[in-house]
Amino acid sequence: MTDIVTVPTTPFEGQAPGTSGLRKKVRVFQQANYAENFIQSVFDVVKPQSDSRSSNAESHGAALVIGGDGRFHNRTVIQQAIRMAAANGYARVIVGQGGILSTPAASNVIRKYGASGGLILSASHNPGGPEEDLGIKYNIANGGPAPESVTGAILARTKEIDLWLTVDADDIDLDTPGEVTVGDMIVQVIDPVADYADLMEDLFDFDAIRKAVGSGFAMRFDAMSAVTGPYAVEILENRLGFAAGTVINGTPLEDFGGHHPDPNLIHAKDLYDLMMGPDAPDLGAASDGDGDRNLIIGRGRFVTPSDSLAMLAANIEIAPAYRGRLSGIARSMPTSAAADRVAEALGIPCFETPTGWKFFGTLLDAGMVTICGEESAGTGSDHVREKDGLWAVLLWLNILAARDISVDQLARTHWARFGRNYYARHDYEAVDSQAAAGLMAELNGALAALPGQQFGPLTVAHADSFAYTDPVDQSVSENQGIRVLFEDGSRVVFRLSGTGTQGATLRVYLERYEPVSGQLDADTGTMLEPQIAAAQAIAGIARHTGRSAPDVVT
Repeated sequence: MTDIVTVPTTPFEGQAPGTSGLRKKVRVFQQANYAENFIQSVFDVVKPQSDSRSSNAESHGAALVIGGDGRFHNRTVIQQAIRMAAANGYARVIVGQGGILSTPAASNVIRKYGASGGLILSASHNPGGPEEDLGIKYNIANGGPAPESVTGAILARTKEIDLWLTVDADDIDLDTPGEVTVGDMIVQVIDPVADYADLMEDLFDFDAIRKAVGSGFAMRFDAMSAVTGPYAVEILENRLGFAAGTVINGTPLEDFGGHHPDPNLIHAKDLYDLMMGPDAPDLGAASDGDGDRNLIIGRGRFVTPSDSLAMLAANIEIAPAYRGRLSGIARSMPTSAAADRVAEALGIPCFETPTGWKFFGTLLDAGMVTICGEESAGTGSDHVREKDGLWAVLLWLNILAARDISVDQLARTHWARFGRNYYARHDYEAVDSQAAAGLMAELNGALAALPGQQFGPLTVAHADSFAYTDPVDQSVSENQGIRVLFEDGSRVVFRLSGTGTQGATLRVYLERYEPVSGQLDADTGTMLEPQIAAAQAIAGIARHTGRSAPDVVT
């Protein structure tokens, strides 16, 4: 029996898990006991339990999956987490080779091997490096992010923790697949790609995609020097036959090559410029730091994440694993209502949830929805319990190959059937936290008086603070963003983001619907000018933040 080492500690302020776990600067995590306090708090709350649902489950104790996006300081935290898992009663840890596991791949490993949960080391699309960001989140046995009941208990525990447990053991070799022992616990280092690649081949018609590739279909995939690179190379180049070099920036780097691994038109501008130029391939795509987000650009046509969700939902049954089983769609509240129109036409439900993939988990587990999405470039299905960037790209490839259609043609055909939701998100980053809170408080106080007020050509029909009651477990989530709906059906939404590491990010979402008979191929900025002006006036953005324009428009 291995001796357990008890380390005294005191609580740290501010260890509240956000929408995707605890995220702070690396230098914060490098403080003695900081990461350990949070990990021990997780273990104290979830208490290792074996999961008998899987045929691969360990019969003699709980398994924990550990992996991450390869960013700076991940390896250090992973080694410590392994020792702490051994001290806290886990029978087995499954860790990705090199400490690598994309977030959707980690979800798949948790589910496939019947683990009781997993620790994912990532700050998603945030920058990496010694002066940048790090994150830790806990996923539960269904493979999805911990629900608010669990994260709330973890936060409460961080405020009273007085010790953490470990064992006296050396670091393991993370780079060599196989099994080793740490204390009385087995550590299994696995190929991080194989299980996920096999799952994708089960879901999609790889033969149809290979045929399209053989007929000249070409693409460019930017892995942004982040975790998706090895997965994209294996699937796109090795299994589907795309030319070597189709995947660029395919080696995960601790600092993501000094770039910001966020697949949007700002940070993936080179890809956008290529796709709008004369030498564009048929499809351009990218994913983010931990592999759960996606960017889709056709030759001459950018597809917004909201439109992508709607277009994928309308065509998902083309893919073999989804034929005849589209039960419903779910979207986050700030995401455009484009998916709602697809659901209405297909006679299936569409659920509007708060932001955060964890809110989709109960719906997926209950079989109430098949596909989910968020305006922040996350799309996924019931194959795992996380959003999945490469999955979305592969579904696009399957649809384009099967229908023998271009991205632009698919978009135009879709809008001709359902109409178009013009949509944009304006981000005001690193805003003074007190100023941002003041803006939201003032907005909340003005909600009752907004209906009937005019802002340019727009008249407010309804305004509220979004609250959600989960239809499965009846849990209630309040204060999930402020909605202002206008009489013409357009809307603006205001929300403070929970994914940054400094200051506050104010996000303003703008939407306008054009019916089939309307303007379906106009400039988005032009179409949204009345909503942009109304948002400024309603919230007093310049007055509160000192900003005359957003930092990022997507």
